Amino acid sequence: MPNETLVLSRAGANLVKHFESCGHKAGPDRYASYRCPAGVPTIGWGTTAGVKMNMVWHDMRKFESEVKRLVKVPLTQWQYDALVSFCYNCGAGNLQKSTLLKKVNAGDFDGAALEFHKWCKAKGKKLDGLVRRRASEALLFQNIADVDYDGRPDKVVMPPDDLMPHHIDTPNGG
Repeated sequence: MPNETLVLSRAGANLVKHFESCGHKAGPDRYASYRCPAGVPTIGWGTTAGVKMNMVWHDMRKFESEVKRLVKVPLTQWQYDALVSFCYNCGAGNLQKSTLLKKVNAGDFDGAALEFHKWCKAKGKKLDGLVRRRASEALLFQNIADVDYDGRPDKVVMPPDDLMPHHIDTPNGG
């Protein structure tokens, strides 16, 4: 498998944590399940697959392994992170049947980046949080900074012109 050595990076984990709440503390390093805004039993950082009320924690390794299993082409770290976040939120089954995955596996990374926004609904209703999350995942997939996770590229701050020389002396004094 071409992505066997990849693991979720801090940037990918931070994106997931930003959009997911961690639920209810049930002791040291233990979290109990809760119902998300859509009423779905949820645990940890927003995991819903197979979750029932009164369960305790679920981890990311499952979703990392699903991305590694489904993706057949080499990925960059940021592409991998974005896909793990997507898989964590939408589930491996949805990733598996998605046009997003088809485009990734075809090497059409520009086209794949445009697919994230199609996954912004919960129970048929478009949610602002999912719109921002998918935009942030698409930006991460393209290695475009979005450190505040607002779904918009961060602005690059250029130094004022007066910090740049206006005249360069040539060796002949010109």
